[in-house]
Amino acid sequence: MSVSTAVSAQSVCAPLPVLGRDVTVPLVTGGEVTYAALDYAASAPALQRVWDDVAAYAPYYGSVHRGAGYLSQLSTDLFENARRTVAEFLDCRPDDQLVFTRSTTDSLNLLARALPAGCQVFVFETEHHASLLPWQDARVSYLDAPRTPGQAVRTLERALAERDPHGPALVCVTGASNVTGELWPVRELAAVAHAHGARIVLDAAQLAPHHPVSVRDLDVDWIAFSGHKLYAPFGSGVLAGRGDWLRTAEPYLAGGGASRRVTRREDGGVAVEWHESAARHEAGSPNVIGAYAIAAACKALTEAGFETLVARERHLIAKVREGLAEVPEVRVLSLFGDDAPRVGVLSFVVEGWNSSHFAAALSAEYGIGVRDGLFCAHPLVRTLLGSDPGTQGECGAPEAAPGEKSLNAIRVSFGAGTPDEHVERFVTAVRELVADGAKWSYRTEDGRCVPAV
Repeated sequence: MSVSTAVSAQSVCAPLPVLGRDVTVPLVTGGEVTYAALDYAASAPALQRVWDDVAAYAPYYGSVHRGAGYLSQLSTDLFENARRTVAEFLDCRPDDQLVFTRSTTDSLNLLARALPAGCQVFVFETEHHASLLPWQDARVSYLDAPRTPGQAVRTLERALAERDPHGPALVCVTGASNVTGELWPVRELAAVAHAHGARIVLDAAQLAPHHPVSVRDLDVDWIAFSGHKLYAPFGSGVLAGRGDWLRTAEPYLAGGGASRRVTRREDGGVAVEWHESAARHEAGSPNVIGAYAIAAACKALTEAGFETLVARERHLIAKVREGLAEVPEVRVLSLFGDDAPRVGVLSFVVEGWNSSHFAAALSAEYGIGVRDGLFCAHPLVRTLLGSDPGTQGECGAPEAAPGEKSLNAIRVSFGAGTPDEHVERFVTAVRELVADGAKWSYRTEDGRCVPAV
């Protein structure tokens, strides 16, 4: 059973159609402008194709698993087919499990709950909080920020060489930084991990929307990512990889769907036999629409062709980097250097400006949505910015602690749905703000820099 959806051929030379591409927003200086969404690293707009596929399924909505009705069986097939589609997108191994979750954060917390006793975790301080923080109940070794891909490999090599070789170990690493956009040497890190008897989980939240990801080619043990980074709606995620730790772990949530058989015991309690499949960690009614949306996004990106998508994104990256390089007051943040390959994510600071103030002016005066702050990667941003916060400017940073109000940066990010005009308007706006200053006055309200009224 399937839901039939007619999809017109996408032009691979143009940005993929996304929701909100024609939305207009008011400017404080008067008039309206088409909104330039340049905050893809936080949440990419949903592809129109994904939205249309979800709308086509909506009339056939039904409960999944064990339902006798036609719509229930249809929804069950849709859900399980979505699992297979995403597994193919990730090039999973035949015996891998794929669990649908709420997000990358949820996926990595699930894996943290499944760690065997005594497991030691190795994670670079450069990680997003989603992959930095879930391991608090394990023995965690936080590794210093490397300054080259080679140094990252050598740092992990030394750390693993010093560990207890007889206990289980897990390495957690990002595929692409959510702060700098730089690509990490995942394949090399996986080889080091396996050479020392450790396993590795890849946080692909920023990698999967921009590049093809193969579990087998990268030789990672697990991969986690979020639907809302992959041009699907909020509220869905994936953890895919080896099933042994997942099968032996206590269910992530206890409830219906995770249990195979429940009986009363003579002592008055209940005895539970849990599933050993992915259902073990998917208790409760699953987010069928979320799973289907992720699968639809995987299909859309595959059909558009990653080779073409990557080439177009490199074109946009070059536009942004060349434009920012022409403004001496702008400093682009980087771990691995200017020549490091990256996805469409760049963070920067502007001399004489508080980053929160600058981002607010981009929004209010130009209709450009970027992000400012520490990007849920506080140790990394603090490392990149150094200990001197610089000039405070007019507005405080929303995530900064007292005494470091300007220790924040600006992040611009884009992807398959970004038209050239958006990045061109962004570059022009940066030049004008640096040369002429803001046209409006701003103040801090509830920790955010906003236009003064």
